[in-house]
Amino acid sequence: MSMPKEPRQLMINLMYLVLTAMLALNVSSEILHAFKTINQSITASNASIEQKNDALYKSMKDQESQAGQEERMRPFNQKADQVKAQAASMIKYLEDWKNKIIEESGGKEENGEIKRQDNIDASTLLLVEKKGGDEIKKKLNDLRDMMVGVIDPKFKEQFMKELPIKVVEPEKTDNNPRADWATGYFYNMPTMAVVTLLSKFQNDVRNSEAVIINQLAREAGDIQVKFDEIQAIAVPKNSYVLAGQKVEASIMLAAYNKAVNPQVSSSSGRVAKVENGVASWETSASGVGLQTVRGKVTLDMGGRVETRDYEFTYMVGSEGASMQLDKMNVFYIGVPNPITVSAAGYSLEDVSVNIPDATVKPLEGKGHYEVMVTKPGKVMADINAKTATGVKRVGGQEIRVKRIPDPVAKIGKYSGGRVPSNEFKAQLGIQAALENFDFDARFVVTSFEFSLVPKRGEPIGPFVVKSARFSESKQVVEAIGRAKIGDKLYFEEIKARGPDGTTRSLNTVGITLIQ
Repeated sequence: MSMPKEPRQLMINLMYLVLTAMLALNVSSEILHAFKTINQSITASNASIEQKNDALYKSMKDQESQAGQEERMRPFNQKADQVKAQAASMIKYLEDWKNKIIEESGGKEENGEIKRQDNIDASTLLLVEKKGGDEIKKKLNDLRDMMVGVIDPKFKEQFMKELPIKVVEPEKTDNNPRADWATGYFYNMPTMAVVTLLSKFQNDVRNSEAVIINQLAREAGDIQVKFDEIQAIAVPKNSYVLAGQKVEASIMLAAYNKAVNPQVSSSSGRVAKVENGVASWETSASGVGLQTVRGKVTLDMGGRVETRDYEFTYMVGSEGASMQLDKMNVFYIGVPNPITVSAAGYSLEDVSVNIPDATVKPLEGKGHYEVMVTKPGKVMADINAKTATGVKRVGGQEIRVKRIPDPVAKIGKYSGGRVPSNEFKAQLGIQAALENFDFDARFVVTSFEFSLVPKRGEPIGPFVVKSARFSESKQVVEAIGRAKIGDKLYFEEIKARGPDGTTRSLNTVGITLIQ
C-alpha cells in the first residue's frame, strides 16, 4: 500500500528555519508581513481540507445507508466519527490558544488586525513559563496516538512515521540547553510567528484527519459511491515552495475504487502516474505568488461515466536574504559592528557574508557576525549561500560607513558652567564622553591647555599638559589648589584619540567656581 508524502514539508522546514533565525533579531515589519501571508495561506488551506474531509465523511455515511452495506460500514463510520470529533476539538483548542496569546500581547485593532504582532513576551509567558507549550505537545501526541489507533494494526508503524502530526524535538542550543520543546518553539517568539505556527499545527491536524479517514475508507473495501455524491479532491503536498523546486499533489475522488483508475486532466503541470485509484501530479514551481491549478477527474462507474472538476492552490516564494544591523543603521570605523544574516530557503550553516575592505568575524550562534571597517563612505555587503552546484550570491545590502562621532570633553559631569569648588577639586582630570552612542568605544584625552583667571589678580597660565590627568603638571596642580570661589578656569585645545586611531579636537571647558 502506498501513501502520499507528508503535506507541505518544505513550507514547515522553511518556517522553522526563519523562526530559529529570528530568536535574536529585532523583527522587521517585512518578516512579520511574511508570517501574516503564510498564516492566511495556511488558514485558507485548512478550510479547504475541512470541506473535503466533510465530503468523505458524508460519502461513508451514504454507503452505510445503502442496502446490505450497514454492517460493513458501521464500524468504520464509528471510528471516523471519533476521529472527526477529536480533530475538531484539537482545532478549537489551538484556536483558543491563538486568542489567548493575541489577548496577552495587546489584543486586536478594530479592523481585526493584531495590535502587537512583534510582541515576544506573550508566548514566553503563556507557553514557556506557564507550561502551556507542554500541554500543547501532550495533546498533539495524544491525538496522533488516537488516530493511529483506529486503523488496522498492521499499518500502525507506517502511519506513525508518515502521519503529518509530528512533535519534532529541538536540538540543544545555548538558549535551550535541555532541548525543551516549548522553549525551542515558543521562547521569545513574536505573536504573529506563534499564531502562524499554531495554524500550521491545525493544518497538520486536518491533513492527518484526511489521511486516517481515507485509510478507513480503504479498509472498508470497495466503496460504492452514489453518482450524485462524487466529489473530486486535490491535495497539494507542498503549499509553500521556492522557485525552481518541485510541487506535487494527490488528486482523487472522495470515494473511489482502487481497482478503477480515473482519467485526470490538469491546467498546468503533468499527471505523472495513476495507480490504485489515485493520480500523482507534479510541476516545477515558477512565478512568485499564489498559483492555482484546475482540472477534471473522470471515472467509469461500471458503464456510467462521472466527471468532476477540481481546484487547488499553492504559494511560490522567492529566494531572498536579509541582513540586520543589530545596533545602528550604519557601520562605524574602529568598533566591531554586530550583524545578523539569514537567507530564505537555506540553512544558516550555508550562509556567509563578504564585505570588501572589511573584516567579517563569525560569532557564536548561527547567522551572527562582527564587522570591522576602515574607510568612510559606503560598502556593499554580499550575502552568499552554498548550493549543490557551488556558492552563489542570494542577496546584498549597501551600508554607509562613518567615523565615530566626536566625544564631549567633561570634568566630572560638567562640560562647563558654574561648578561647586569642592566638587571640582575632587576631580583627577578630563574625560572624553561619547553621548547617545550604542557602541562600547573609548576616547582618551592626550593633551590640553590650562589657564586660571582669578576673581582678583593676574591670570595664570596657560600651561600645556600631555595627559588627561591634572597631576601630570605641577603648575596645574598648584593653580587648582589656589583657586577660590569666583575664579574662572579654562581647559582649551583639548585633544583625544579614539578607537579608530584618529585624534579629535574637543570643546573648551570653561568653569566658574561657586560655593
